[in-house]
Amino acid sequence: MHSGGQVVVGVDGSPASLAAAAWAADEAELRRAERVRFVMVSGDRTTDDGARAILDPLTSGFADRRSGVEATSEVVRGDPADVLVRLSADAELVAVGSRGRGPLAATLLGSVSAKLAAHAECPVVVVREHRGSGPVMVGLDNSPHSRAALRFAFDAAARYACDLVAVQVWQDLEYAPVVPPLDYELAELRDEALRGLAEQLAGCTEAYPDVEVKRIAQRGHPVAELSEAAEQARLLVVGHRGRGGFTGLLLGSVAMGVLHHAQCPVAVVREGSD
Repeated sequence: MHSGGQVVVGVDGSPASLAAAAWAADEAELRRAERVRFVMVSGDRTTDDGARAILDPLTSGFADRRSGVEATSEVVRGDPADVLVRLSADAELVAVGSRGRGPLAATLLGSVSAKLAAHAECPVVVVREHRGSGPVMVGLDNSPHSRAALRFAFDAAARYACDLVAVQVWQDLEYAPVVPPLDYELAELRDEALRGLAEQLAGCTEAYPDVEVKRIAQRGHPVAELSEAAEQARLLVVGHRGRGGFTGLLLGSVAMGVLHHAQCPVAVVREGSD
């Protein structure tokens, strides 16, 4: 985990970014961070008054909580994604809304949130809607990025005092996709997924004895199964890249897929950034 002691949130006045700001404010308190930093990026000085009209109520509202966490706000010049990636180097995490303002605001995932999730040096949480209840869910696949996501998820579940749901999605044998697998083959694949879950969870369950853990080994496509399983989740955590991905890829297909489709906040955790 980074030692900056701050939670950074990108704000642009859109409903999704305001949900991210509310999520980040709660998260900063739960983490006992040194500060929550509300940031709006603008390339036009003529919009500064409008930016302050959005930022000032966020900082003053947070100050009214008297939580002991400092709240700051600033208008920064530059490209929004580039600025937030730079700020991620000194943050515990960065939060953004799933969509922002602009001509493509109707898309499921904004360009800023996608670029930030791909390049940030700390965990990134993309917020579509702010939720204060439900379990923390984590998608696992035995990869190093999956293990980093698991540590992040356990820490979050302990902080929220909620259950953790660990999900490993397995798919049919690849050598004969048009031939239905035999029952014993399905059983073997499910057993292998359950063994993988047990092995990955072993160390963390000992470190977090108060976190209740539920294990799910599910057949299907990882993106579809994780998105559906997380419908009632408070937070879904995934690794930056998964097993079998090309190491040169900046963001894995599963991470990108759940960012597009999951309705709950999604944390993307890079190996070594948790």
